[in-house]
Amino acid sequence: MTYPKPTPLVASLPATVPFVGPETQERARGAAFNARLGANENVFGPSPKAVAAMQAAASEAWMYADPEHHALKQALGAHHGIGSDEFVIGEGIDGLLGYLVRIYVGHGDAVVTSDGAYPTFNYHVAGFGGTLHKVPYKDDHEDLAALTAKVLETNAKLVYLSNPDNPMGTWHPAQDVVAFAQNLPPTCLLVLDEAYIDTAPAGTAPAIGETPPNVIRMRTFSKAYGLAGARVGYAIGAPRVVSEFAKIKNHFGMSRPGLAAALGALQDQDYLGKTLEAVENSRKSIAEIATANGLQPLASATNFVAIDCGQDGAFAKRVLQSLIEQGVFVRMPFVAPQDRCIRISCGTDADLLHFKNALPHALTSAQS
Repeated sequence: MTYPKPTPLVASLPATVPFVGPETQERARGAAFNARLGANENVFGPSPKAVAAMQAAASEAWMYADPEHHALKQALGAHHGIGSDEFVIGEGIDGLLGYLVRIYVGHGDAVVTSDGAYPTFNYHVAGFGGTLHKVPYKDDHEDLAALTAKVLETNAKLVYLSNPDNPMGTWHPAQDVVAFAQNLPPTCLLVLDEAYIDTAPAGTAPAIGETPPNVIRMRTFSKAYGLAGARVGYAIGAPRVVSEFAKIKNHFGMSRPGLAAALGALQDQDYLGKTLEAVENSRKSIAEIATANGLQPLASATNFVAIDCGQDGAFAKRVLQSLIEQGVFVRMPFVAPQDRCIRISCGTDADLLHFKNALPHALTSAQS
């Protein structure tokens, strides 16, 4: 039988899901998780104003959303103190990364990232035929000097940096990020993933409006704002960079309820402040649980904590598997030596009690 064939590039790629979802694991184990602490979702939930905005917009779901996303871009401009022409809205950071790679990366074009950094970016680079060059982490941080050297060596068009970092939760101060961008050649664009910037300490984010022009900053409503399921992200960049998205993006990819929710969330900064307090308290609790079990928590600027299990990746994987078998969904870094850790998302007191009760058995089981 003859049938249409995919392009040679697509045919050469493996079927890939960068992250196996907790729902897939629940179906495999035949039971729901007691604690969902693996996807860095915000279990404290969105602002009531965001929920009310979604509910109000539900009756308007028969209409397409404004393809220019005017209201949200105007609100973001007012919030950040810059022009609305410096924003592009997309289906979370994941969607925006896909558009960005499509804009800049052709077959064989060099792209630089850290080995073990956010795999969805790598997925997009492979999907558009780019050549990915990786450098190792240094002391559980993305290595800015090594990234710069690899860009110069490969003449890369894009270099990816998450700050704060996923999966380790570490971070670089703003002045180091700015210096990193300034040291890049003008032909290279820094993709600065700031998904967790709201939970980071002061001095982590370069000042909005003072970012070098060769930087595009990725932000999201999925983390601190609690809207992961709504899929609303945005990028901040020079108008000449942002305008390129209009050539290829899905102009009707956003939903009216999602955009309304993001607008409602942005307008409730008091609720965001309460969420950030809950995240900080949860990070402290996770660290205390880890320490009580003889493990070392890494300092975190995110809504999760990486816990050093003290041995190799195989041991950490056994700990993780035991936690999953006990109904606690967690994840771990993919690449050594970071894979000596497990990664625990911030949770409610009830969530963390499940983790606290399950961890001693997981450690004992992993030793056998």
